[in-house]
Amino acid sequence: GPPRITRGGSVLGRALTRAGLHVFGAIDYPSIIRGGHNFYTLTVSEKEVHSQDDMVDLVIALNKETALLHLHELRKGGGIVYDERIDFEEGEITEEGVKLFPIPLTDIVKEVGGPPIMRNSVALGAAIALIGTDLKHLEKVIAEAFAGREKLVESNVSAIRMGHDYAREHHEFDGRFKTEESSPGRIMVTGNEAIALGAIGAGCMFYSAYPMTPASAVLHYLISKDQETGMVVIQAESEIAAVTMVVGAAYAGLRSMTGTSGGGFCLMTEGFGLAGATESPIVVMLGQRPGPSTGMATYTAQADLLFAIHASQGEFPRVVVAPGDVDDCFTRTVEAFNLAEKYQIPAIILGDKQIIESHKSTQPFDAKKIEIDRGELIDADEWTGEEEYKRYEITESGVSPKIILGTRGATMLANGNEHDEHGYTTIDPVGVVAMADKRFRKRTSLVDDINGLEPVKVFGGGDPDVTLVGWGSTKGPALEALKLLGVEGIKARFVQIVYMEPFPSEAFEKAMEDGGKSILLETNITNQLGRLIKEHTGLGFDKAYAKYNGRPFNPREITAEARRLV
Repeated sequence: GPPRITRGGSVLGRALTRAGLHVFGAIDYPSIIRGGHNFYTLTVSEKEVHSQDDMVDLVIALNKETALLHLHELRKGGGIVYDERIDFEEGEITEEGVKLFPIPLTDIVKEVGGPPIMRNSVALGAAIALIGTDLKHLEKVIAEAFAGREKLVESNVSAIRMGHDYAREHHEFDGRFKTEESSPGRIMVTGNEAIALGAIGAGCMFYSAYPMTPASAVLHYLISKDQETGMVVIQAESEIAAVTMVVGAAYAGLRSMTGTSGGGFCLMTEGFGLAGATESPIVVMLGQRPGPSTGMATYTAQADLLFAIHASQGEFPRVVVAPGDVDDCFTRTVEAFNLAEKYQIPAIILGDKQIIESHKSTQPFDAKKIEIDRGELIDADEWTGEEEYKRYEITESGVSPKIILGTRGATMLANGNEHDEHGYTTIDPVGVVAMADKRFRKRTSLVDDINGLEPVKVFGGGDPDVTLVGWGSTKGPALEALKLLGVEGIKARFVQIVYMEPFPSEAFEKAMEDGGKSILLETNITNQLGRLIKEHTGLGFDKAYAKYNGRPFNPREITAEARRLV
């Protein structure tokens, strides 16, 4: 579609959220700088919705190409909102039962004196009329989107009102909702925004990154809030610079984070290893997209799981956590910061394009529930300097007491070579083994902590006919598939694995008990989660359903696979 389709889709989604509806919005755009066909799919319901659907009730087409490309996705009785200047030739609209809703988009824009791009606003007003929600919510969202530009607000509001009035007067549509005011403060956010909010809530004070789709929005959001939060936010000249800045800030005592995608994380792996060697608690948001190399920069995949678990040379403990929706993105980001700092290890938040760029309505995140755990941190005011400070002191837990860099009387030496308790380089065999053992002793308590964070979540009732297993963005379509299977009389369960490293073997094995047939869902070709599960538990699956065309699962695909299996 034309420019600002994403903006238009998100504006409509926010308006419908405020009208009391639940929404999920997914964007599809080509991996090119400019042009190409892009579209935004908004799934709306009076009950919570977890993913996009492959069928739609209404297509808002600002050009003929869009209408024809998405014609096959329309349900029977669905309709197309389009500019009345578009002339469909005989035989082009072949789908049975499609309703046409021509609107004078261009003429209305000319009447209000706006630019051609304002056709978006006219079309949104028409859509509101057709689905039957109150126009005031859209007007408020428009006013907020263009706050401070009164003439622009006025012309856009005029455009949506005229589009709304024209559609209400000339067209009727069956897809109307019963709506009420949204529960207090319900919000619509992307996974990227939720991760950024989680970082703010966790007390992150340093963020450095080089822009890379689909992770760039975390950088953009944090920069937009830096005056409010006091966070230092830097757009670095490269991923190598970004990660080493973050390692330095974390070593000095700041909660620090970076964000990137596949190729960028490749460049970061040596710096990631430096965090492991210096026991610096960095957090990395890794937003997956298809590879290898540049791959498809604007599409989704889950092919970096094993890469994240084994990234960088050598062996050192780490945390890899994979959120499954926007609420997970917020809460698991806080957990990642706490675990990283408590155990002085790097942590990876493993997302993918589908989850971090899609919108979902949810209740506001409660910052009051956040608990900060900084681990073995020595209070600088209580440090007398009488004792010799050992940054890498060998302890029973494996965690060395940490003091903020610059504390008087406490010398700290950062060293990427193997080192002794003071940080001085060593090749002594006994000392090398002692330091390696110290680092890995952290895993004992780390595993216990992760087991207390619900590392595996189970959805659905007991004694199912089939159990779906997945992670990350497969959660949404899997939950929608449970609903569809229930309608068909098939009892189903979904098991979501959240923590990948350390892997929660016992929790997963328990979740799979008496689960009936099993299906593994992943958007990669080699079933990486399946291999990880096999390694840690020995368990296999009746069916491994892999999708690797860059598009996310949709609920009907999963439902069909489950139906065939049972």
